[in-house]
Amino acid sequence: MVTLGVRRWETLADSVQGVNKRRNQDWYECRGAGTGESPLLLAVADGHGSAAHARSELGARFAVDRFMGLAEHFGRAAADCQGPGRLSRLMTYARDDFPRALVHEWRQAALGHWDRNRPVVEEASREPGTEEKVVLYGTTLIGAVLMPWLFVAWQIGDGDLAVVEHDGTLSRPLAPAEEDLGDETESLCGRDAWRSVRMHWAPVFEEARTPRLVVLSTDGLSKSFASADGYRSFVEGLAGRLAGEGGAGVREVLPRWLAEAARHSGDDTTLAAALRFARDAPEPAGAEAEAEAGGNGESTAVAAGAAEPDEPKTETETET
Repeated sequence: MVTLGVRRWETLADSVQGVNKRRNQDWYECRGAGTGESPLLLAVADGHGSAAHARSELGARFAVDRFMGLAEHFGRAAADCQGPGRLSRLMTYARDDFPRALVHEWRQAALGHWDRNRPVVEEASREPGTEEKVVLYGTTLIGAVLMPWLFVAWQIGDGDLAVVEHDGTLSRPLAPAEEDLGDETESLCGRDAWRSVRMHWAPVFEEARTPRLVVLSTDGLSKSFASADGYRSFVEGLAGRLAGEGGAGVREVLPRWLAEAARHSGDDTTLAAALRFARDAPEPAGAEAEAEAGGNGESTAVAAGAAEPDEPKTETETET
């Protein structure tokens, strides 16, 4: 039996630029309320940032923008697919067609930008091939859709999706069987990239079993810890702080946490999270505005003189 009770989520998100980076090449967006009429959409993307991927900060933004558009369409389709048979067909679409459409639209955005912004070169210079152009915009992506009866997420490349379930257990449902080595990772700019998109499909058949917390982050966060246990401890600490204080207090210190992680990992660091409220909890002040948050690290800053909370700690001692 599918329960259709209205669900409300509080979102928080931020991004900070990595140490010695010329610009922040991450992008993120949170949109919607998590209801059947307004699914909650979350996405973070991490442009590769090397010389071979010179336009990757734009690629990251294109990835988030195109995901949001497709996810809105997916949410409208899901609104009419609550029965088991229809959910099965929707899952097939999410597994096969959604990644194809995402990669296609992202490539079209990248190639369109190239056509409008060709570099000035010698007349005799060779025109880069299509794949060479697309590589300039290389990026990873994690995106999620949350509705009262469905939680689905997609990922290509590194970064992390962490889920604190209804009973408090923590899972990383899209973590690869083997971690990527060094800076190697799958990318939207790869050949047949849609084949590398991983999907998490989780229908919600009882309202009480809805996840408590969903966290999307770029690898600048997880790389700041000496081990996967450190990252898990961070998410568990975040869940505890959010459960005890709500989003307002955590939102205030989040930029400083991310800046500390970026200092250790050396990479741009971005986090977008959704905290489920109890059904009878009052509507949080400003929740509607928060649900439409989006942007990149250029607009954020470390909170100067922030207090010293008992926040999750980074473990690694080696800066890169």
